Amino acid sequence: MSHSIQTLANITPSDRQLAWQELEFYSFIHFGINTFTDKEWGFGDESPALFNPTDFDAMQWVEVCKSAGIKGLILTCKHHDGFCLWPSAYTEHTVKSSPWREGNGDMVKEVAEACRLGGLAFGVYLSPWDRHDHRYGTSEYNEYFKLQLRELLTSYGDIFCVWFDGACGEGPNGLKQVYDWDGYYEVIRELQPGAVISVCGPDVRWCGNEAGHTRDSEWSVVPEELRDCEKIQEASQHVDDGQFAKLANSRDENLGSRDAVAGKPVTWYPAEVNTSIRPGWFYHAAEDDQVRSLEKLLDIYYKSVGGNATFLLNLPPDQRGRIHENDAKRMQELGDQLRATFRHNLAFGGHATASESLDEKHDATRVLDGDKMTYWCPNEGTEHAAIELDLLEEHTFDTILLQEHIRSGQRIEKLHIEYLDGEIWRDLYDCTIVGYKRICRFLPVRGRKLRLIIEESRWCPTLSAVEVYLSPQDLNK
Repeated sequence: MSHSIQTLANITPSDRQLAWQELEFYSFIHFGINTFTDKEWGFGDESPALFNPTDFDAMQWVEVCKSAGIKGLILTCKHHDGFCLWPSAYTEHTVKSSPWREGNGDMVKEVAEACRLGGLAFGVYLSPWDRHDHRYGTSEYNEYFKLQLRELLTSYGDIFCVWFDGACGEGPNGLKQVYDWDGYYEVIRELQPGAVISVCGPDVRWCGNEAGHTRDSEWSVVPEELRDCEKIQEASQHVDDGQFAKLANSRDENLGSRDAVAGKPVTWYPAEVNTSIRPGWFYHAAEDDQVRSLEKLLDIYYKSVGGNATFLLNLPPDQRGRIHENDAKRMQELGDQLRATFRHNLAFGGHATASESLDEKHDATRVLDGDKMTYWCPNEGTEHAAIELDLLEEHTFDTILLQEHIRSGQRIEKLHIEYLDGEIWRDLYDCTIVGYKRICRFLPVRGRKLRLIIEESRWCPTLSAVEVYLSPQDLNK
């Protein structure tokens, strides 16, 4: 199968994918039995009596998230150990069998309500692997899992994301489960049609690692086969037919270039970068002094949110049921830095001209109007174009934010930025893709005029926003 450039250019996101991408930065909350056993993966034989947070405060979680500029929260409602943070009607291995709230608590409800009150989107993680339940490894387990999905998706309001991983180990009976992924997806689409299904799902792609590594070129238009990558266990291959190794892999660096998609069905399947603020995903007191530095978190933020992906950052509450003071302090610092950087757009009120525009509705002024629905583009079929930006007076700046109009597709493949220094145009920044958002960072320069040269694109480029900023210089020094 070969693709025309115009076909690639016109592949676009769904409404649910757009809404998810616009969240940009959201949190994972890993909390459960493992918090009280000092483990990362429980065995499933832990007593619910262990679960008893002494000072649980869902609003504290929400406020810590908001301090960093986080816009959503995904809760591990059930991890691999099978313990449920809500009083499921289909198992006793839940909070109703714990001393917390005298067995009358529902942590999912409290967190969901805190998110609504605080203005955060709420999502759920439900582990298909269950090391506790004796139905695991049988067809009966798939029905049990779907019933639990129904509980989560009908009792706690709007859900923005259902997050699955592909972990598939043995259950308490020594069996492994054949997951009914299509059946799970049907339940989600029926009950929460606005929710994205992430990682082991058709809407959002795992970036390929849990270390916060990002790609220089993170395409959202990629081979369709990537949707199955995290569902396939390498050990499940039993026939050496030469085809398995040819499949695209979520860990590959080049996923969406013209060469990478040649001859393959393609789809809109954008990336999420996920990592934890600490070495572990669950809380461990021994890691209280190992919280990621502000510099590292900023680096991941700029390369994920500013590299056409989203950023899912794990914040593990401690045995009190609170996000530890060290983590909370770092989140406040991160939010302060981001707010200070993006407070004042130096391009606001400026003037923009283009080498070519499709019409008045799509002229260069659209990149400065602050409206995500409007955009500049040249004539169809024009793959090389330039925009010149006049800030109207000289400014010092070190950050440029670019956005394509991804409702029209992802098109820019190579871009060069220059600034006018006296009478000389000097090189400033080079990149490949832009996509939903590209945040370009460089050493501070001073100037009044900028030139964006799109050297390669698919069919014709679009730009919805060009913004210019100066970050606080104390940290940069």
